[in-house]
Amino acid sequence: MRRALDHDQEEEGMSSTQQDQRGAGAEERATDFDAVVVGAGFSGLYMLHRLRNEMGLTARVFEEGDGVGGTWYWNRYPGARSDSDSYIYSYSFDKELWQEWEWSERYPGQEEIRGYLEHVADRYDLRRDIQLSTRVIGATFDEEKGVWEVSTDAGDTVTARFFIAAVGALSAATRPDIPGRDAFEGEWYHTGLWPQEGVDFTGKTVGIIGTGATGIQAIPLIAEQAEHLTVFQRTANYAIPARNGPVDPEVKKARKEDYEGIWERVRNSFAGHELWFIERGALEDSPEQREREYRARWDRGGFGLWVGNYQDIFANKEANDTISEWMRQRIAERVDDPETAEKLTPRDHAFGTKRVPLETNYYEAFNRDNVELVDVKETPIEEITPTGLRTEHAEYEFDALVFATGFDAMTGPLNRIDIRGRGGRLLREKWAEGPRTYLGLTSAGFPNLFFITGPGSPSVLTNMPVSIEQHVEFVSKIVGDMRERGAETIEPTQRAEDEWSGHVQELAHATLFPESATWYMGANIPGKPRVFMPYLGGAGPYREKCDEIAKNDYEGFVLNP
Repeated sequence: MRRALDHDQEEEGMSSTQQDQRGAGAEERATDFDAVVVGAGFSGLYMLHRLRNEMGLTARVFEEGDGVGGTWYWNRYPGARSDSDSYIYSYSFDKELWQEWEWSERYPGQEEIRGYLEHVADRYDLRRDIQLSTRVIGATFDEEKGVWEVSTDAGDTVTARFFIAAVGALSAATRPDIPGRDAFEGEWYHTGLWPQEGVDFTGKTVGIIGTGATGIQAIPLIAEQAEHLTVFQRTANYAIPARNGPVDPEVKKARKEDYEGIWERVRNSFAGHELWFIERGALEDSPEQREREYRARWDRGGFGLWVGNYQDIFANKEANDTISEWMRQRIAERVDDPETAEKLTPRDHAFGTKRVPLETNYYEAFNRDNVELVDVKETPIEEITPTGLRTEHAEYEFDALVFATGFDAMTGPLNRIDIRGRGGRLLREKWAEGPRTYLGLTSAGFPNLFFITGPGSPSVLTNMPVSIEQHVEFVSKIVGDMRERGAETIEPTQRAEDEWSGHVQELAHATLFPESATWYMGANIPGKPRVFMPYLGGAGPYREKCDEIAKNDYEGFVLNP
């Protein structure tokens, strides 16, 4: 589903192609479906394939973009790429598809990932049931009829037994509420709403706000183009070298021959990668041993330093201090100016408790003569002006502004849809103090509503396609079993939801994660409840839990005839 900032802005920016697509097929839009799916990314495409091609159900996918791809349709900013290895950043459900598709690099870029998803849409003939350029604005459960009434911004309403939100955890782009935000007369862009035609910054003065994952990917490439780039850093982040590049043909060959083994390991791992924690504490090793472990993972690149490190770094502050300090030393080595290096050095959170991005030449970008770093904690931004931006200490003029300011994560995409369950209860009102779900999949009082990788599931703490496949397959099993037993609705009990929500928080608060102000906690959105949203139990154990629930006659759910 489209990453949205402001609906009025979207209408103004709508292409003629989108408007033409909206006008087509008006009669068809009134048709009832077994299921309505929101979003045509990894989740929505696979959900449609399972429902229609494998189960024989009717389904309609509504997608706000004018093409498939979800996250990878909208994220076109310079440097946009996956930070999961390409051979597992893909579907596993079709061995032939996996064997045939060839990735060009260790970490696939945006264009290549979108090409892959377009190939999937064509290979499984999915496009005929995807309605593009259409935003779902509301969904209401009709208790008398037992169906969802789903409304779109085209003015249409369709009905479906099942309403499946495959909206993506990071798909509601946000701009900070800075005074004068809309006063800027130059070009402005959000990394999550990047123009399809791309942007040429050659010869321009550019300001970029934010040094999270998207900023860390974009800054080195924008710096190569721009005449001058000023980076406004809100929070210094740890970042790990990606070590991207072509994959050795022999490695590729070995992987092709180990399809079953790879996916068995990946599905049962903690984070959906072929990575495993060191099964001892960091303090059990000598400083020399720790240095060897950290250095090996640093040199290899990727998430090994994050989800393949000592097993206690997320729970034991003293253990975490060893890797946090080690990472700070690496930053100091790579940034020439000591003052700039210190600004780039995180000292307000434990390593790994904020999303750890992968980077390529990020720190080296600040060694360039045309790049300047401004720490907005020291010199806060006071306002955006028609010509640029003003802080407490200086005024800057720019040709272009880039907002790498992230997303209203996990709940944001769902809360932007007017979802009403039993008694007309609004989901975002139910979630006013934080999301309440069972398994991150369902919510009490909202029958036949499923969230794909929703709050309370492992989702963003894992390699997303692995969690997406598990969720889609579990939802498909639920729907199939309901058909066999003639059940009309399914929803969790309040007790099951309360126990699961409590379990999610209990696990989180046994770690260092909640001590950091992160989007995992909703801390990047003013007024958002501070609740740890993803599930920290791991992808493999979560899969086992779902399987156990299904075997126990859907324990925690109520199925109504």
